[in-house]
Amino acid sequence: MNITLNGKSYGTRAEHVAGLLREKNHRPELVAVEVNGEIIAKESYEAYQLKEGDVVEILTFMGGGEEKDTWRLGEHEFSSRFILGSGKYSLELISAAVEQAGAQIITLALRRANQGGIANIMDYIPEGVTLLPNTSGARNAEEAVRIARLSREIGCGDFVKIEIMRDSKYLLPDNQETIRATEILSKEGFVVMPYMYPDLNAARDLRDGGAACIMPLGAPIGSNKGLCTKEFIQILIDEIDLPIIVDAGIGCPSQACEAMEMGAAAVMSNTAVATAGDIPLMAEAMRQAVEAGRKAYLAGMGRVLFKGASPSSPLTGFLREEN
Repeated sequence: MNITLNGKSYGTRAEHVAGLLREKNHRPELVAVEVNGEIIAKESYEAYQLKEGDVVEILTFMGGGEEKDTWRLGEHEFSSRFILGSGKYSLELISAAVEQAGAQIITLALRRANQGGIANIMDYIPEGVTLLPNTSGARNAEEAVRIARLSREIGCGDFVKIEIMRDSKYLLPDNQETIRATEILSKEGFVVMPYMYPDLNAARDLRDGGAACIMPLGAPIGSNKGLCTKEFIQILIDEIDLPIIVDAGIGCPSQACEAMEMGAAAVMSNTAVATAGDIPLMAEAMRQAVEAGRKAYLAGMGRVLFKGASPSSPLTGFLREEN
């Protein structure tokens, strides 16, 4: 069942208010619940049946208000740090990414319109989700610029992910052509998100060319191999004053968590979710991993000892010791 929960689309298996509270780990005595503008009495939580399309608000007291951990692309602000690549498109994938993973940005690929009225992916992306056309298939800057302009004409807005690949075997991005396309499109007002092989000099040129972020690959597209380029991505995180979004190759939640622990602003994934046995469950796991990695980064990672050990509890003061 799909409802709107605290202003966002949410898929739930709960049949009543009490079940929803248990699903979200809320203590009933500490919250107030509204359904379609009606305050629900606490004694009615077990009996009040939820229906498709209900608008539910769960409210509680917060000390001084909740501080949001948001990030920006151009003039646009986001709270979710998981981005869905939709190359392996399916309705289940889109639904899971929005409902279970909380994705606020979803990529689209421009292709010739099919005859016969075949369903369009845009029919299934909820309102409020930012559309990110990519230039997949472009072999040079001119082709990428053309795709970006056509995507804006369709109505996808000013966001564009630059993907330029001359290599059809390994699908590695052409950094030099990507820099050229970024310079052209940023001058035309696009929010340019360039996919690139992690190289510090190329990243600096992309930044100076007007990129809104840098999107280094972790591993070849669709490989699920993880952070093969980890050390080079860390250099970009340390040296480039733009959001670094790890794109391509993230194959499981632990790898997404690791990327966020490094200080990445966000993670983009498609294959890891699309090829999972349980797509909604994997989408939820990805969201939780991204959130955990972000919290660990903000907390500050503990030290690492390469020699010896350090006791977590004092080795003095045993009962048998004499004072």
